[in-house]
Amino acid sequence: MGNTNKNLFRQFFQKLVVVFLISLSYLPLFILYFLSDIFYIIISKIIRYRKKVIISNLKNSFPEKTDTEIKIITRKFYRHFCDIFMEGLKIYSISQKNLEKRIEFKDLKLLDGYFDQGKSVVIVGMHFNNWEWCSLLPGIMKHQLIAVYSPVRNNKAFEKYMLEGRGRYNPIMVPMDKTPRMVIEFSRQTTLQAIWLLSDQSPQPNTKSWIRFLNQETAFFSGPEKIAFRTKQPIVFEYVKKISRGKYEVYHIPLFENYEQVESKDILIAYARMMEKIIREKPEYYLWSHRRWKHKRPENVKLLDE
Repeated sequence: MGNTNKNLFRQFFQKLVVVFLISLSYLPLFILYFLSDIFYIIISKIIRYRKKVIISNLKNSFPEKTDTEIKIITRKFYRHFCDIFMEGLKIYSISQKNLEKRIEFKDLKLLDGYFDQGKSVVIVGMHFNNWEWCSLLPGIMKHQLIAVYSPVRNNKAFEKYMLEGRGRYNPIMVPMDKTPRMVIEFSRQTTLQAIWLLSDQSPQPNTKSWIRFLNQETAFFSGPEKIAFRTKQPIVFEYVKKISRGKYEVYHIPLFENYEQVESKDILIAYARMMEKIIREKPEYYLWSHRRWKHKRPENVKLLDE
């Protein structure tokens, strides 16, 4: 009886939080940015949200930087993180017209060109700048977009809220553990798809895909290169560039189109190197609060880039 009451209370509280987040979403962006400024002071100065994790990730990734440089990046990261949080809330209610003014896809001709050639495509991105607003893409591209997401554990209310926000422009939302089955199923259909993945989070420690990334041995999800290599679909890198507060541009950079002289691991290595290049230019825009390097490489697993 006690556990039942606790579960009911937890579910009620989770739904209450979702209602609060939805309510915030309908506030104008200028008010949300004002709240972001307040939020910044709270999480960086008072709560010090995951500060040890952030500083540790930065120091290990950039051993050449001084403590002063690390502090500057940390401060900039907190400010950007607060803005991204508020912008992420807005995805639930922002109109397509307003969103199109704030995030511009600069090279849709590349993706549309693949469509006109009768080719599906794999799009790989990362948690850099505003990845949430990229959910506009299925509303303006020719392909049917399939968005792979990581399910929210023990919080059905928040997962439903997240899927409703990201699904406003009719992508097909597929949980990460269903991806292999989905790829086989859709490869049999005639509709051309664009499979969209953010593959820079930390996978299970037993993964066989390890690369030296940002000066650290790093585990990677093996999904992007397996999908592209198996289906022989073009794979492109999605880069979100911040122009100003609340303004972004999105670029799609071809990684591989021809697989005749390519190994599966080459795709993942190219993906990691592209991320490194972009992160080094503007490190404050990456998601440093994520425990990206919590696992250690097993002794019997070799680095793919050795």
